[in-house]
Amino acid sequence: MKVAELFHLHGQMSDSFRAAVFIILSGGFQDAYTYFCRGEVFANAQTGNIVFLSTALFQKDWPNVVKYLIPVVSFLIGTAAAELIHIRFKTYEKIHWRQIILFCEIVFLLVVGFLPAYFEPLANAMVSFVCAMQVQAFHKVRGHAYASTMCIGNMRSGTEALCAYFRTRDKEILQKSLTYFGVIFVFGIGAGLGSLMSGLLGTKAIWCCCVSLLVSFVMMFVPEKNG
Repeated sequence: MKVAELFHLHGQMSDSFRAAVFIILSGGFQDAYTYFCRGEVFANAQTGNIVFLSTALFQKDWPNVVKYLIPVVSFLIGTAAAELIHIRFKTYEKIHWRQIILFCEIVFLLVVGFLPAYFEPLANAMVSFVCAMQVQAFHKVRGHAYASTMCIGNMRSGTEALCAYFRTRDKEILQKSLTYFGVIFVFGIGAGLGSLMSGLLGTKAIWCCCVSLLVSFVMMFVPEKNG
């Protein structure tokens, strides 16, 4: 049976919470890593970078304008790259296009771990690029839209679903709410591990994300059974 048919019949493992856990862990880890190891830049939270960018711009602090502009632009390019991979490989039968994204992420983050401190702008650019690819490729868990690299949308959706549950007592809506809060919890664990490992391993701590993403990559070879 072809890979495309297998995924069609059984559903994508990328949509399961089990596979998403390791992707979400990596998302939280990346943000903590770039903040603690790469000059207090957010890899994922581009809102924070835009705030710092705008502040630097109004203060005419040009070095910081460049510092925070780099991850923002890299995020945009990463989003476009992920979409191009999706278009080019969405019907590819030997491997799922999302696994190609994961493989690219692993390679980029592996390189980041080798970059010394004076290559900080490049490191931040590469991590933001990876983050954007991840956001673009993995945006559903258990059929619900979510973000694996940031929390504000998940917080809103989880709280909205929880309010709906108290109104309807629908257990499916409760499960939806718990899924979102589970994502936030896992992200927090990833961020905590990121700060801890950054202190222990320095710039090479990002390789922990490579391991986490590799687990998801392998898990996606196993189709998720429906029902």
